[in-house]
Amino acid sequence: MALMITDECINCDVCEPECPNGAISQGDEIYIIDPNKCTECVGHFDEPQCQQVCPVDCIPFDPDHPESKEDLMEKFLKLTADK
Repeated sequence: MALMITDECINCDVCEPECPNGAISQGDEIYIIDPNKCTECVGHFDEPQCQQVCPVDCIPFDPDHPESKEDLMEKFLKLTADK
């Protein structure tokens, strides 16, 4: 499943550069994660990097976007096919 950023986000800017897929961007009030680009870092790292650097622990799994590890790997392969 993709990740999401909750309203506890303090806009510290540390998560955005950590995302290897460019899924994180500044929203109207807090940072947001594009579920179409989020692979939970599958294909890049063993753990989601944004969760590792977040100082307020506001990046949980998004229950609205359930995906298996296989689904995430397939998304990773599609996202990186052009690179």
